[in-house]
Amino acid sequence: MKTFCIIGDERAFRTKSPVMFTRVFERIGISASYIPLKVLPNQIGEAMQSLKTLNFDGANITIPHKSSVIPYMNILSEGANIIGAVNTIIRNGNELKGYNTNAIGFMDTLEEHGFDVTGKRALVFGSGGGARAVIFILNWLRSESVEISGRTAHRVENIIKKIGGTPTDLKTLGKIGSGANIVINTTPICSQDDSPEFTQFLDAQKFTDCELIVDLNYGRKNSIWENKAKELGVPFIDGLGPLAHSARRTLLLWTRVDVDSSEFLKALE
Repeated sequence: MKTFCIIGDERAFRTKSPVMFTRVFERIGISASYIPLKVLPNQIGEAMQSLKTLNFDGANITIPHKSSVIPYMNILSEGANIIGAVNTIIRNGNELKGYNTNAIGFMDTLEEHGFDVTGKRALVFGSGGGARAVIFILNWLRSESVEISGRTAHRVENIIKKIGGTPTDLKTLGKIGSGANIVINTTPICSQDDSPEFTQFLDAQKFTDCELIVDLNYGRKNSIWENKAKELGVPFIDGLGPLAHSARRTLLLWTRVDVDSSEFLKALE
């Protein structure tokens, strides 16, 4: 029996990952359990030690701990090191190795939808671990430009220094707009209830050159991002696709079994 978990704050109990992985494990004949765990920010070190003590085979890391677990990794993959965020951990004896499958999962999602970001202008909202993964891939795939709008200035500056991109903010965007071809939301803001002010800002945006809108949230009603895509007449992708593609890459790291990402989506039916 293998044991895996997802570590986050209270949102770990709302993620679809436990259901997805549990059902996929059953379908491919792997005896394994996958549980959500709430960990406070000041308990991260203890939680990482517990992965070793309790013999977990691996873990997913979600909001808000993707960056804070890094000091406790014995080994980091090259991608996780550059991105500065970990979402997948493998335990090998008393060693923990951190990976980032969010980035390649986002790339797989773009490929699935036939959207080539090479030479395209991108606008990313957010400056957390999800944003870092998205910005890394956009630069890797040679987007013409990546504008980053985040509430925390020092986080945005760190992303630009380590990964790339240019800073912007809501005030600037409100004045001059954006020429982005792809708009990606990595923040938790998804509806008017989340932020009336941001909803008002988004409603006023023309995004005249936009060809695709992506929101990494999923399962949310009255999505302001989906509504904006409908208004513009462009495709919309929510976070389930990137989650499934990321889960596929994680499963491959944990078990060396490659399962099509569609199997993870079927697990939610």
